[in-house]
Amino acid sequence: MVDAQRLVRHHSEICLFNKQPVDYTEAIGVKHTVHSQNEASGAVVPGDIDKQQRCFMQVFIMRHGDAALEAASDSVRPLTLCGCDESRQMASWLNGKTPEIDRVLVSPYLRAEQTLATVRETLKLPEGQDVLPELTPGGDPGMVACYLQALAQKGVKSALVISHLPLVGYLVSELCPQEAPPMFATSAIACVNFDADACEGKLEWQVSPSKLAKAI
Repeated sequence: MVDAQRLVRHHSEICLFNKQPVDYTEAIGVKHTVHSQNEASGAVVPGDIDKQQRCFMQVFIMRHGDAALEAASDSVRPLTLCGCDESRQMASWLNGKTPEIDRVLVSPYLRAEQTLATVRETLKLPEGQDVLPELTPGGDPGMVACYLQALAQKGVKSALVISHLPLVGYLVSELCPQEAPPMFATSAIACVNFDADACEGKLEWQVSPSKLAKAI
């Protein structure tokens, strides 16, 4: 498991997420090669790159569940019963949409960690998680995007990110330059198909507990 905070700090020194292909694999000790159909002739044409060799990642961006308003500090606000129920409902729905999630990234705030614990009750997830201070409400979406890019170049095919407003909306926009930051209800999930080589993604869908209720 990569040291999450060390990798994010490394990225903060070497990159701004400028939508240009950047190879971060040296930072995490892996090699990445892209093969062209014209490689034998010495001509490398971007349009000829085999999509099977490109680094694609499915990113599920989730806002934490409904949380209590009163607490000693913002970082220790717990989930309400409604927040637990809605997060469990969303996890059950997502369970039928994705075969497997390879990596989990979560904010260190209590309500985000409790959301993850609730999601684990229903959705099969890897045992560990990357706890990133960059996923707190005032975190840097560009650094989170860099981190996701590095994971994709390492071979991670899918990731669940649990965070807060406004960062969840800004992260969608950071990964998908054509998208304005969307609003997120509590427990809502957005799915982005992210091409790490092109540093650009596509927002496939966004679902909230209220949308699920209307669909029933």
